[in-house]
Amino acid sequence: MPAQLFTNSDRAHMERALERLGVDEAAFDAVVCFETMNPHLFGDDGGDRRPAVVLKPAVDAIVAGLRAAGSNPRRTLFLDDSERNIAAGKALGLRTALVGKRARSKEADYAVESIGALRRAIPEIWGEAAERSSDKLPVPAVSVVRSTTSDLDSIIIQPTSIHA
Repeated sequence: MPAQLFTNSDRAHMERALERLGVDEAAFDAVVCFETMNPHLFGDDGGDRRPAVVLKPAVDAIVAGLRAAGSNPRRTLFLDDSERNIAAGKALGLRTALVGKRARSKEADYAVESIGALRRAIPEIWGEAAERSSDKLPVPAVSVVRSTTSDLDSIIIQPTSIHA
């Protein structure tokens, strides 16, 4: 299953954080960071107007992240530890998992206490049969795949209030 890292941090901070965690950047198929979401800030547009900064939870940031990673939004599981970011992902129609919580928020399809608990909490994303008790929500199959930008272009962005 392809995995993308999507962070508001700049590349240098992300690299330091991964190093401290002992995680190799090569473990990810794509990395989306501050520079990826904001290429307009690093070019010379010759204008004196101040360009907007794009960050999660802005819908534009999530769309930029999906484009950069080449992910099909209809087959993407968006994990985040911020309820505001989860709400933004849900506003785009993504399947969402809130990480670091025991209970789901209104917009989260799943809640997992840690990334390590994903396989147990959502076995379907690995193609495993679910053995779930009746007190848990049924989980449809989820996978993350590469796609073309036409999948992203087909997203209809409806103005949606995001409350968290």
